[in-house]
Amino acid sequence: MTQLEGSHILSVNQFDLDTLHTIFSVAQRMQPYALRERRTRVLDGAILGNLFFEPSTRTRVSFSTAFNLLGGNVAETVGSGTSSLSKGESLFDTAKMMATYSDVIAMRHPESFSVQDFSKGSCVPVINGGDGSNEHPTQALLDLFTIEKELKGKHKDINGMNIAMMGDLKYGRTVHSLSKLLSLYNDVTFTLLSPTELQMPQHVVDQVVNAGHKVNIVDKIEGNLENADILYQTRIQEERFPSQDEANKYRGQFRLNQRVYAQHCHQDTVILHPLPRDSRPEANELNDDLNSNPNLAIFRQADNGLLIRMALFALTLGVDSQLEQHELPVNWYVRK
Repeated sequence: MTQLEGSHILSVNQFDLDTLHTIFSVAQRMQPYALRERRTRVLDGAILGNLFFEPSTRTRVSFSTAFNLLGGNVAETVGSGTSSLSKGESLFDTAKMMATYSDVIAMRHPESFSVQDFSKGSCVPVINGGDGSNEHPTQALLDLFTIEKELKGKHKDINGMNIAMMGDLKYGRTVHSLSKLLSLYNDVTFTLLSPTELQMPQHVVDQVVNAGHKVNIVDKIEGNLENADILYQTRIQEERFPSQDEANKYRGQFRLNQRVYAQHCHQDTVILHPLPRDSRPEANELNDDLNSNPNLAIFRQADNGLLIRMALFALTLGVDSQLEQHELPVNWYVRK
């Protein structure tokens, strides 16, 4: 099992199955706090340095909220233009200073492997919130946690399942990380559906194949989704293309709506998406008419991100066994 207390969380390659089970077990214990049924002050006085040098809503706020729900405080920087990086400061120097101000750091950066470089200057745990087109380990953890829960509700298991990944698989870091985690399981069938130019990077495919799984690489919806237990849709990562014109070539090519779902998927196929979904007419990769489909799990998926990030903070700071000792009642109005 991977040592988590005091450790950086930089890549899914750090995890084995025992570590995943530990993280998921702690995440389940976070449910009452996320639902505001109870609260814990286990991180009272601790400070999260939340450094987001690339646009984000869910991930950034999820990290902040997760830390707040454990009783901690958040110091935040948004955008490289508002930080000393714009003055030429190195990631190493930034890390040295932020580690002085923080007990743990969550970081997103547009360049691949930048969070790893940053971590070399930090004496406190650094959690990768996404580094370019490389990885997004906390998203992969919440995706896997969601897949496990959704399949369990249908009396299925990750071992032996079929997953279809559809859209921008080249620049979509979430599918890179998730594929690597799924490689730890047994007998998973992957259908990788994308334009030829946006196929999954070969090194990710190789890792999956070398782990003994079956991979089908296809470029059309017809005939390729009917066996999928999970359909993981991704948006075109236009911010990572050389130009907007290049990105526009692929927008809207693989749209999923209720008609397409009914025609090509079986009735229990679970729909996932890392969000945000691009709802602009020229893209619309995940149509609003799916909102009433009970198998649309994208908002349950996002909710699970809070639980996973709370678990990672508790584990990296070594307080996972102390949650209940610091409980207090909730004394404000709570939605039902």
